[in-house]
Amino acid sequence: MKRYHIIVEGRVQGVGFRYFCITHAKNRNLTGSVKNLLNGMVEIYVQGEEEKIDDFLAAIQKGNFLINVTNMSIKRSDIIPKEKEFSYLIS
Repeated sequence: MKRYHIIVEGRVQGVGFRYFCITHAKNRNLTGSVKNLLNGMVEIYVQGEEEKIDDFLAAIQKGNFLINVTNMSIKRSDIIPKEKEFSYLIS
């Protein structure tokens, strides 16, 4: 089990990116959160099996016809043992 703190840059606000992240995280049984930042970036915490996290990161990097990720900063973070779901947080 691993946990990462990710900052995503690009066209990631106002295009359904948080919902996109939630859907991909829940489909992979990952936990964590996603939140818009005031500077136009998005902050993600994701926790789970490394292979599933790698798959999640590849999916959000690829985006869709509205989402355009230009940069992702990824750092390890401390695991939250009792975290149960992936949710969005309000800025």
